[in-house]
Amino acid sequence: MSKQIQKLEEVTIRFAGDSGDGMQLTGSQFSNTSGAFGNDVNTFPDYPSEIRAPEGTLYGVSAYQVHFGSKPVSTPGNQIDILIAMNASSLKVNLAALKKNGIIIANTAGFGDKNLKLAKYESNPLTDDSLKSFQLFAIDINTMVSEILKETKLSPKNIDRTKNLFALGLMYWLFGLPLDTTEKWLKTKFKKKQDILDANLAVLKAGHAYGEIREDFAIRYEVSSAKLKKGTYRNITGNEAAAIGLVVAAKKANLPLFLGSYPITPATEILHFISGYKKYGVKHLQGEDEIAGICSAIGASFGGNLAATTTSGPGLSLKVEAMGLAVILELPLVIINVQRGGPSTGLPTKPEQSDLLMAMFGRHGEAPMPILAADSASDCFDMTFEAARIALKYMTPVIMLSDGYLAQGTNPWRVTKLEDLPDISVNFATDPETFQPYKRDPETLARMWAIPGIEGLEHRIGGLEKEDVTGLVSMEAKNHEKMVKLRAEKVERIANDIPEATIDGPEEGDILVLGWGSTRGAIEEAIEKVRSEGNVISYCHLKYLNPFPRNLEKILSSFKRIIVPELNNGQLSWMIQAKFLIKVHGLNKIQGTPMNAHEVENKLNELLNQ
Repeated sequence: MSKQIQKLEEVTIRFAGDSGDGMQLTGSQFSNTSGAFGNDVNTFPDYPSEIRAPEGTLYGVSAYQVHFGSKPVSTPGNQIDILIAMNASSLKVNLAALKKNGIIIANTAGFGDKNLKLAKYESNPLTDDSLKSFQLFAIDINTMVSEILKETKLSPKNIDRTKNLFALGLMYWLFGLPLDTTEKWLKTKFKKKQDILDANLAVLKAGHAYGEIREDFAIRYEVSSAKLKKGTYRNITGNEAAAIGLVVAAKKANLPLFLGSYPITPATEILHFISGYKKYGVKHLQGEDEIAGICSAIGASFGGNLAATTTSGPGLSLKVEAMGLAVILELPLVIINVQRGGPSTGLPTKPEQSDLLMAMFGRHGEAPMPILAADSASDCFDMTFEAARIALKYMTPVIMLSDGYLAQGTNPWRVTKLEDLPDISVNFATDPETFQPYKRDPETLARMWAIPGIEGLEHRIGGLEKEDVTGLVSMEAKNHEKMVKLRAEKVERIANDIPEATIDGPEEGDILVLGWGSTRGAIEEAIEKVRSEGNVISYCHLKYLNPFPRNLEKILSSFKRIIVPELNNGQLSWMIQAKFLIKVHGLNKIQGTPMNAHEVENKLNELLNQ
């Protein structure tokens, strides 16, 4: 059957259904396939915090959004072009984000009386004409899947579990994408369960064929591959990028890697990924709690390892005392905090940027630490590697901030060659004649690092204040003040070892947008739109939050108005105003969702019109 082909630059698809409908798997498979095809891709997994949310409820909706295109894609998409709704609640929760005349593919089996009641619909939206401003394709996927697999011996439960692959196959047909990436994945996953494998492959192919034979699917869409910088690419989540960053940093430092951690959403996958590198000598410990995780990492650092610990908001709270211990010991340690909504348990599966002030000040006593922030899923590799470099060079714990959106979302990563990365190897103390535990490098103020068990290099370690140079326990007043100031000065000197901040746009003028972390994509997209309307806007994005780049004050003083978009109640805004005494206009979002380009655009237009 002949179909019309329509070319598009970019598309945003949202797969939505119950937690048990496999929407996370479906979305990740689609993003992997479109990435392998050569599209630029950005994704946002959005799932409920409840482990087993009641089936069919509004708060039990799980979704996975994929934004892919033939041009650079830096956000998960502002509005949805295509919504796959497996039940009534998934339609109701996501309909407001669907573009006018957007496509709805609805599984009619999820719109029964019970489903409609749980979704608080008074009538069936698939039949009451309320969706007339959209393109609606209503399909009884459950019945079709049951018919396809009626000759198998699979249980009704296992048959039902394949319905997400029907929707996935249909989307592959709609965009002319190949099935082979998902077929290969299925063959690996179910290699010991031939009946399950055969069923999933049959349903995937049936979904693909369905689009071809159904007459009302008159249009197929084509999204060409993106013009990316030459290299080898793979789709990657922020958590996997962070894990690889740790492994590669240990390789370049010529040190064993140790990760001491405790599972917590949305940081757990870093621990999972690290566990897959045992054959390379990587060691990990899943501690009984957050405290055990970080303390084991500190012990490993004392023993000469590149040591790391990973966590999210509440876990960072529990690590606070041990973080202070790492500061006073002056041992290298990488602390990766995948921020989520708080306070307390808060929103376990939703992104936020509300741990910045805690990272900056959340320890008793004077305990400064360097703070870095990644701005994309792939950038989690670069900033994790950079955190390791700084930790080793300056003998200090370093915090690397990610968030739930970056950690579990994906984008293409240009695979880095080992030879292109800097050598970050260290020189341990070996000479008993010259060794002093707190003798410092004159440039970095880093103290000497000695491996335990070497004769003549015995030294004290612990949480009590140490005497300058000798490392003996000291309660002397002036020594304590000196050590506090030395530790602070060491962190400040890192500003001489990091890139200066850069400006996109004029170097002085009216409005400067100052961003950090995962807001980058939304800010860049908004600025592009506002500039296209003839407005002049400058932009600076920070990856180093303590210390700030040494030229930041000069940049800020060159503009009349500063706007800081962030997913909190104004934490970077507070830091900027406190340090530089410069007024800041905040754009603060605390909704458990990524910053949207429209929100930044609206704020910029508000300022421009004042």
